[in-house]
Amino acid sequence: MTRLAATFARTAASGRAALVAFVTAGDPSPAATGIILDALVAGGADVIELGMPFTDPMADGPAIQAANIRSLAAGTKTADILAIATAFRTRHADTPLVLMGYGNPMLRRGADWFADAAATAGVDGVICVDVPPEEDDALGPQLRAAGIDLIRLATPTTDAARLPQVLDGASGFLYYVSVAGITGLQQAAQASIADAVARLKAATDIPVAVGFGIRTPAQAADVARVADGVVVGSAIVDLVAQHGTAAAEPVRAYIKTLADAVATARKEAKMEIGA
Repeated sequence: MTRLAATFARTAASGRAALVAFVTAGDPSPAATGIILDALVAGGADVIELGMPFTDPMADGPAIQAANIRSLAAGTKTADILAIATAFRTRHADTPLVLMGYGNPMLRRGADWFADAAATAGVDGVICVDVPPEEDDALGPQLRAAGIDLIRLATPTTDAARLPQVLDGASGFLYYVSVAGITGLQQAAQASIADAVARLKAATDIPVAVGFGIRTPAQAADVARVADGVVVGSAIVDLVAQHGTAAAEPVRAYIKTLADAVATARKEAKMEIGA
């Protein structure tokens, strides 16, 4: 069983969703990223998404765009990201680590090179935002051959006709982008999230995690009641922007509020129904 499969199985057995936390590698510097990743784990994050900085992050809002700029200005290279991943794996043997980014940095040296390098670094999954399922052969076969989960994105516009193609070759978890827009600026209505998750779960056994626009413990708890995972990114990136190299403790404290809310969300929902 892969680390991602084991983690989602563990959280499901505990009656809760998994908390997935995103930060941008190299923000505020490559040296500081490892400390921030440790803070995410200490706060209670179950899965870590490590963003690969890119000059044109088309799916991201202002917070993550700015993080990409800060990271690139700090000189972050792919080699630094892989070194961060390698060091993380030596410190955290069981916490899944997912690289999230765009095709250009992943493919510029070839898909075989990237897949092998990521596997050697202990990476568990990859989310490539701008390589669609129709172009799976650009990266998917190489990742699967290296034992890395290819995590696909579904959106509010992914209809029944296209969903099978999105799911074909996907593993780890399905990332449901809950709004038709960029990261960090808005959140979908809870009813629409619940309907979308139910539709996706009827089509696949892969865990469904929901992201985009989740910032508060209350929002995280609402999503945790219906989804297998809750993804938070821009709010964490904002803390890194605010505190810089001193961000670890504020990040840990914030993640703990989310983890606590996610851990009790389903139990509280049952109590409310019982009342």
